[in-house]
Amino acid sequence: METTAIDVREIAERLDTAWRTRKPVAPITDSDGVKAIADAYAIQTNWTQMRIDRGETVVGRKIGLTSDAIRKQLNVSEPDYGTLWKSSFYEASQGRAEIPAADFLQPRIEGEVAFLIGERLAGPGITPEKVLKAARAYALGVEIVDSRIADWKIRLVDTIADNASYGGFTLGPWDRNVGGVDLSTLVMKITHNGKAAAEGPASAVMGHPALSAAWLANKLSEFGVALEPGDVVISGGITRMLPVKAGDSFVFSLTSQPDLTVCFR
Repeated sequence: METTAIDVREIAERLDTAWRTRKPVAPITDSDGVKAIADAYAIQTNWTQMRIDRGETVVGRKIGLTSDAIRKQLNVSEPDYGTLWKSSFYEASQGRAEIPAADFLQPRIEGEVAFLIGERLAGPGITPEKVLKAARAYALGVEIVDSRIADWKIRLVDTIADNASYGGFTLGPWDRNVGGVDLSTLVMKITHNGKAAAEGPASAVMGHPALSAAWLANKLSEFGVALEPGDVVISGGITRMLPVKAGDSFVFSLTSQPDLTVCFR
């Protein structure tokens, strides 16, 4: 069935309620017959606007499903994007972020390369080279991925509508030497409660994190949106996602960057 404007609003409200109450909903592909990617992005946009109307601030964008490992883990076929909300940014202090596990419904975590955009990027035609020229800095980024869809039983349109399964994020310090290193050669290592849990090269993100960010800028242009100066872009998980529970401690290490410890209380 085709969604209507009323359907889009109602589904966005349902996802928003799930976010606030920590009670999941059925996959919208099943409950509402949503099939079209454009409809899923319309739901996502409606939800973000709903939050903005209540005082939320958009601080950037996230790119999801950028690595083969994560696409296989979730059985989806292409990347997607979502919006970063200021209210769910957890600022790290002295290399450590303390995050309440109760803020999330069924969280997982992943390490990424983040960009700080310094010049407007409006597609189409954005290349990785243009991204690197426009980026003011890069950093180690950590995303808490979450799903309002019960048991993570998602298809592509489910995760897109659900703000690309976004939960929250934190960042290490910004490094201005964004043009002085081949970001694709960086290696992410993650320990979980003191044990090695995941490792992978940043090239797992579509070959290069800047290629992922270029995909985002070009995709956004289909909706008349650009990346603006000051936007944070987290470019996609380098390794598979790891499950999270209260009491967990993760240490993220990215080549040439300070370690970032994320603890869930």
